[in-house]
Amino acid sequence: MRRLNWGFIRCINSLRLLEVAKSNANLYNQRSFLLPEIPNISLSFSRYYSTELQPQLSTDLLKIMEQRLSAIEHRSALLEILINQPEASPAEYSKANKELRKLRDSMDLITKLRTKQKEIDGLRSLMAECPDDKDMLEMATEDLGRALEEEKRLQTLLLKSLLPRDDADERDCILEVRAGTGGEEASLFAMDVFKMYERYSQKQGWKFEVVDIAESDLKGYKEARAAISGAGVYGKLKFESGIHRVQRVPVTEKSGRIHTSAVSIAILPQADEVDVQLRNEDLRIDTYRSGGSGGQHANTTNSAVRVTHFPTGITVSIQDERSQHMVKSTQTLL
Repeated sequence: MRRLNWGFIRCINSLRLLEVAKSNANLYNQRSFLLPEIPNISLSFSRYYSTELQPQLSTDLLKIMEQRLSAIEHRSALLEILINQPEASPAEYSKANKELRKLRDSMDLITKLRTKQKEIDGLRSLMAECPDDKDMLEMATEDLGRALEEEKRLQTLLLKSLLPRDDADERDCILEVRAGTGGEEASLFAMDVFKMYERYSQKQGWKFEVVDIAESDLKGYKEARAAISGAGVYGKLKFESGIHRVQRVPVTEKSGRIHTSAVSIAILPQADEVDVQLRNEDLRIDTYRSGGSGGQHANTTNSAVRVTHFPTGITVSIQDERSQHMVKSTQTLL
């Protein structure tokens, strides 16, 4: 014989009170905002579970959230139509696809919430149709309790997802690693950190493009830069900026002493085309031969490019690529 818990006993008592209070229809003539009007018998269970098992969200907050969810669903449907239109320009397609990607997480939660709400409606209808079947009522009551808890959890997650976000979180980013105190050991640590971010980007499915590397005598990195592109890259990496320290026995130490070295990391969001406007008359482009290792091609061709922006005085130089065209496109990105 199954053991009854106190929660089920209280539900049975609620049913008995309903039988006594049937004559007073106004007492149970309430309506949930998110769900259609339901029989009186199911409302007692709704109040019981929502007030004792999960914190009740205010009605005004639920109304505002429901309006926002409907707007997200409508906007997502319009974006789906737009990206499937063959006459859409590449710029419109890219913009719509990026916005649709932002709404994807919220849409997944909304779909789960709508499914759970349909399940709740079905359970309440079942309880209203067979109030005399105790076994069925018991199972439906347990399922309804779990469904209401899940509904509240999804509503809480959706409420958090609707909070304002930094628009730059969805942008690609520029990674810059510089060796700090510690000499050659700091440059070796900077190389380890840079390659760590490269492997992490590959695991995340992001595109990792090396922009510039300045090597030390021991083939470490005095400074290194890379362009990382992918979904929500800057939002996931922006808190990596700062000073990172390591204490270890470096390969440069022969006595086994522990050295402390540090590197600085900067994560910068890539500028959109609308953020910065560069005119050709404001730029001076100088070409020269690349230096350092890289073989005969890197040292004998004018593949290094230096761009100077007259209004701001900013100068960008790069020699990582093998041709001027690739270098200039990379500099424009920076």
